Amino acid sequence: MEGLPDPLVWEILNRIKRTADRNSVSLSCKHFHNLDNEQRQFLRVGCGLHPPNEALTSLCNRFPNLTRVEITYSGWMSKLGKQLDNQGLFILSNYCPSLSDLALSYCTVITDEGLSYLSSCSKLSALKLNFTPRITGCGILSLVVGCKNLTILHLIRCLNVSSVEWLEYLGKLETLEDLTIKNCRAIGEGDLIKLGQSWRKIKRLQFEVDANYRYMKVYDRLAVDRWQKQCVPCDNMLELSLVNCIISAGRGLACVLGKCKNLEKIHLDMCVGVRDCDIVSLARKSKNLRSISLRIPSDFSFPVYLNNPLRLSDESLKALAQNCPMLESIKISFSDGEFPSFSSFTLCGIVSLIQKCPVKELSFDQVYSFNDIGMQALCLAQYLEKLELVRCQEITDEGLHLVSQFSRLRILRLFKCLGVTNDGLKPLLGSYKLELLAVEDCPQISERGMVGAARSISFRQDLSWMF
Repeated sequence: MEGLPDPLVWEILNRIKRTADRNSVSLSCKHFHNLDNEQRQFLRVGCGLHPPNEALTSLCNRFPNLTRVEITYSGWMSKLGKQLDNQGLFILSNYCPSLSDLALSYCTVITDEGLSYLSSCSKLSALKLNFTPRITGCGILSLVVGCKNLTILHLIRCLNVSSVEWLEYLGKLETLEDLTIKNCRAIGEGDLIKLGQSWRKIKRLQFEVDANYRYMKVYDRLAVDRWQKQCVPCDNMLELSLVNCIISAGRGLACVLGKCKNLEKIHLDMCVGVRDCDIVSLARKSKNLRSISLRIPSDFSFPVYLNNPLRLSDESLKALAQNCPMLESIKISFSDGEFPSFSSFTLCGIVSLIQKCPVKELSFDQVYSFNDIGMQALCLAQYLEKLELVRCQEITDEGLHLVSQFSRLRILRLFKCLGVTNDGLKPLLGSYKLELLAVEDCPQISERGMVGAARSISFRQDLSWMF
């Protein structure tokens, strides 16, 4: 084995993905050990790093060509020893000259000083921070000033990071392509205007507001004016995910929805204020849209709001059907508390999507207007491969019988559906048409009634949700 040429050994090592397997191979002979040390590019460490700084130094010396490092202290307790501190980041910056991707999770002792050490990592292009509570906006600024090639930045539950100068600095660099900000309480939707010219570069944006702090950030007049004057197109935006955001006419992220002409995937989850005109504008601009996920707050579905312009209607669904010929993944859900009689979308709007779009994946959660007639319409959905029905109480055995007629369906998931029984699955028994049938918390379906309905079955029964 030691006579194998190095390029062949590298090819073998590249095909081994599990770290434990790589470690085993590297111990088989000295030659493999040396080559593995030179080639190893990814390192993941955490609670087992003891003592942390000395152990990290040893690892960095062993693997001199590391490009990706992940440090995670998920599940850490004080009895497990000390966490990696600022000195650990100093070690990374000095011993890993090729470092391009760094992820820090639950690193509770690292501060802005540690991030300042990373500013010397000229090749760093991706930084992901998950619950690093001692880091502030000043630390982020010091890093982005030094790392001018940063294209990916993820901030998750960084509670003390505010939107000061670092967002504006990134906006001027125009290098950012992937930005994720989730549950950072000091950053609001209006602050994203500071990205300025960088909007034209961003390909992927995920922005999630902590629902408990959604109303703390208030738009001032200057921010509103800046949004309304925002003329930078979002031509490169491919994926957009907004959670718990406030979408207000003429300001904030409402100004972005109609400017993403190359958007392929959008996820709007509990976003208050989304109007039909927002979705219509999005549909007309984003001809390449392939996936849409809507989770609609029930607040605007009560009878008192039936004529509220903030209420989404079939106009949105019909605009998607008419303007998005590539739409293949659709997920529509309503939050808990939605009344069955006042669903925002009717069966007519839903069917228009099914008939005009090449739908491969379809998921409905508490969409009470979808019934057995809707299931009949799915018989014409010739591309449908995956169907998920959650708390769709208007579906009965009659509608479930039609599943055997769905030509390409491979995966069926039924969750908390009260109207279906074992009888609904009988046409599928023995056919093994489905690759997977998953049933959870459907009181009238038993595990025995599923046997033979799919090549693989998954069953769980917990009816506590009904009481």
